Amino acid sequence: MKLIKTLVVLLIVAAIGVGAFIGLGIYNVAADDPHWGITYRVMETLRERSISTRSNNIEVPALDDDALIRSGAGNYHAMCIGCHLSPGASDTELSLGLYPTPPTWSELGTVDPRQAFWVVKHGVKMSGMPAWGKSMDDKYIWGMVALMQQFPKMTAARYQELVAGSGGHQHGGGESMPHNDATTSDSEGTDHHSGDAPRSSFEPVDDPMAEAIPEEEHDDGHEH
Repeated sequence: MKLIKTLVVLLIVAAIGVGAFIGLGIYNVAADDPHWGITYRVMETLRERSISTRSNNIEVPALDDDALIRSGAGNYHAMCIGCHLSPGASDTELSLGLYPTPPTWSELGTVDPRQAFWVVKHGVKMSGMPAWGKSMDDKYIWGMVALMQQFPKMTAARYQELVAGSGGHQHGGGESMPHNDATTSDSEGTDHHSGDAPRSSFEPVDDPMAEAIPEEEHDDGHEH
């Protein structure tokens, strides 16, 4: 009986501690302040296991079909390069500012196609990755996955060739701002140079109470 009372007291104390932690806003949700080490490890493991469990039974179609790859190039170029970039493209303001840092196109090429399909279709909470399945049928999502599978051996010239022959951003309706990427240069919306700015790290920090770094003052007259 004494043990039960002790456990109840500990649970109440823990609940009060969690409530105070949340209510006092101790945790910093800023995208420029990396996760604590333990938070990073827990969320990374949870994400990986969640995606793996839900994608295991997905049947993968033939992904070496040229028409499928080309259709994926048009949609990827319109919908994905701001975050994941493309062969030959520089970091964008969006890719530098997101946390966790989005995987680059070269990293996407190493992802299991079943998992890539699931993530593109369903998105990932609190990561900036939207659920494209809300507006795209599966066959168009597989097109983007087919393109990703080509990334490890893809040059910038080959990528631009695929985009030019893709017919642009089209997936059967629901497209936002549809356009023909065959006539869109790579500099439009993709080549925002970041100078020497490093890509933000996905690695966590070890000290949860480290002081925030003061914001830098910019004297170029622009708001950042």
